[in-house]
Amino acid sequence: MRIAMIGSGYVGLVSGACFAQFGHDVVCVDKDADKIARLSKGEMPIYEPGLDKLVTDNMRAGRLAFGAGLAEAVGGADAVFIAVGTPTRRGDGHADLSYVYAAAAEIADAIRGYTVVVTKSTVPVGTGREVARIIREAQPATEFDVCSNPEFLREGSAIEDFRRPDRVVCGATSGPENSITAGSVF
Repeated sequence: MRIAMIGSGYVGLVSGACFAQFGHDVVCVDKDADKIARLSKGEMPIYEPGLDKLVTDNMRAGRLAFGAGLAEAVGGADAVFIAVGTPTRRGDGHADLSYVYAAAAEIADAIRGYTVVVTKSTVPVGTGREVARIIREAQPATEFDVCSNPEFLREGSAIEDFRRPDRVVCGATSGPENSITAGSVF
């Protein structure tokens, strides 16, 4: 499977490296060109035990790459993960979803065929519907599904948490007129 990971912060980088270790072809994209340049040289912007080796091994194997070109990464992807920041808004404490919605708009411009768009960022209920609306308005004829796969990664054990989760939560709405809804906790 070809995966585009939008956001190369803690969640995006760990998730992308682990997906690559599972054998998928992953491109991690970030707007921070300096971060992408450092990652491309094998320099980690965060500390997570074993992450440097995981990234380096998968880069050498050709399964993990880094770039700033969202359009190219998304255009060739089967699944696109949104793993961007959702900082707390000043004043009301709610999640700032502007980065998620901006990523959805950029994804909409880049989709070239059926794609599964996955929100991995920490977001409130209803965000998936808004992501789908943004994509549908920009690309009415494009086939895609939006699902949610929230992260449960603890700093210091994120790789192990990803590889051997104590739970997996996935939810999607699919089918004609969104008639089929699935949500599971394993």
